[in-house]
Amino acid sequence: MKKFLITIVALALGLVSCDLDQLPMDAISPETFFKTENDLLLYTNSLYNMLPDAEDVYNEDADNVVKNALRDELQGTRIVPTSGGGWSWTNLRNINYFLANSGKCPDKAAVARYNGLARFFRAYFYFGMVKRFGDVPWYTSTIEITDEQLLTKARDPRTLVMDSVMADLDYAIANLATGRQVNTVTKWTALALKSRVGLYEGTFRKYHTEFNLPDADRFLDACIAASEDLIKNSGYTIYKATPETAYLRLFASDNAIADEIILARDFSDELQVYHNLNYYTMTASYGKPGLEKKLVNSYLMKDGTPFTNVKGYETMQFFEEVQNRDPRLTQTIRTPGYTRIGETTPLVPEFGATSTGYQLIKFVSEPKWDTFNKDITDMPIFRYAEVLLNYAEAKAEKGTLTQVDLELSTGLTRGRVGMPNIDMANANAKPDPYQAEMYTHVTGKNAGVILEIRRERRIELVMENFFRWDDIIRWKEGQALTRQFKGMYFPGPGSYDLDKNGKVDLVIYEGTKPNIAGAQLLKLGSEILLENGSKGGNMVINGHITKKFDENKDYLYPIPRQERLLNTNLTQNPNWE
Repeated sequence: MKKFLITIVALALGLVSCDLDQLPMDAISPETFFKTENDLLLYTNSLYNMLPDAEDVYNEDADNVVKNALRDELQGTRIVPTSGGGWSWTNLRNINYFLANSGKCPDKAAVARYNGLARFFRAYFYFGMVKRFGDVPWYTSTIEITDEQLLTKARDPRTLVMDSVMADLDYAIANLATGRQVNTVTKWTALALKSRVGLYEGTFRKYHTEFNLPDADRFLDACIAASEDLIKNSGYTIYKATPETAYLRLFASDNAIADEIILARDFSDELQVYHNLNYYTMTASYGKPGLEKKLVNSYLMKDGTPFTNVKGYETMQFFEEVQNRDPRLTQTIRTPGYTRIGETTPLVPEFGATSTGYQLIKFVSEPKWDTFNKDITDMPIFRYAEVLLNYAEAKAEKGTLTQVDLELSTGLTRGRVGMPNIDMANANAKPDPYQAEMYTHVTGKNAGVILEIRRERRIELVMENFFRWDDIIRWKEGQALTRQFKGMYFPGPGSYDLDKNGKVDLVIYEGTKPNIAGAQLLKLGSEILLENGSKGGNMVINGHITKKFDENKDYLYPIPRQERLLNTNLTQNPNWE
């Protein structure tokens, strides 16, 4: 336990391409270290620091979760940085230094096991670099100061790098421990990463024809095979309690629920290691996050039919629109009747804490953890539900999906909350036009079921690990980020009883501020914007900002200027010159 909290071997170098030759600062000498299994354990414990911290798990802000400010990627204002920009090789050098020296340990079984761990992290590192930059230099060794050829190495093709990533994962799968350990990388973690990598790369190559990348199906096959291995042999399951609480409780648990969570980052009051989730969702200090309207509209009715098929859905007010919906909606945002865990007082959305009115409750735990940076819920990095959805999507994209496959995958994620499963024949016969309008590149005989799997993925994985950004990028749907972000619908100024308990919860006013005890007061035109002003409409978020996404360059990030000056063999990504 607490593997992520240990940093016995400090190896932070802050390397860029010009200084890959430096030795680790803590003077770990291969002549005196790497002699025992415990040495290998101590060194590799530091690699866990590569994994996302809590904020990197819950703090997504593409078009699922909207805030009152937009990062550069959403505004279309990214520039070529002078330095930094994600072009960092520190972690890779630490990994390769270990792999170059671990063989000094005479326990060859331990060497193979810990080399498997290091190669898992090398695959993890390079997957992140390829997602960001495309082609990158592939290094398998530490570099000496005299090795000018490697120090000035050009970017290797994405095809070579990703094949090498898959080879590293295959080695990790073959050599890592097979026990299920929620805070330790195992064979199952490596299979989950291979499932994730295979789906990403396969669909990226399928939809991004402009890069002329081969073997999309080979990567989809790798995703399917890794997912099947994990599904059949790992023993992981979808966590179930009652449909009304199972999804919420999974994420609000102080300790990761190991039946479903494959790998989690651990937080602890005892060890005083905290994060800020509760505070983030309930103050105005962190952008007032809230679900975006199109995502709320995408949650199905409880009987499995689209909400957007309901007459008048566009002008439904809050109470009416959340009735009889997929139970995950009421376990992701505050809806009428919501109470905090361990309390009985019903709460309505607080507009001072959410820009859209759809206030997040996913991951929110007991009130005692509401203080700034004092939350201890574990954060999932890999979980079984993702693998199931990867499996379904890869088979749908390959054209080999069956209804039986759906029962083994989406049937379980939907079944957790008592929702009917996707009906493949019906989905393909009548693709949902609301979903089709969002995803412009989905075609073919499986278009309908692909749209439904994307719907399921978006709902099940919302607010986790920036999945939504990666999905938009790999599906080539950057245009989705340019749409106006919206929130709740209001017909105009007036008093609103959000939970229909007979008490006014919200007043939208013009002119003089009213005096209504206990009500939230929002001035139209400044504290709240509606599409048609005093005539009402959906809340408009960041309406003064025109969002842009350049289809010719924004699917990759630029290489920093300083790196290209230091290594003139580094080319720039398309249209970032």
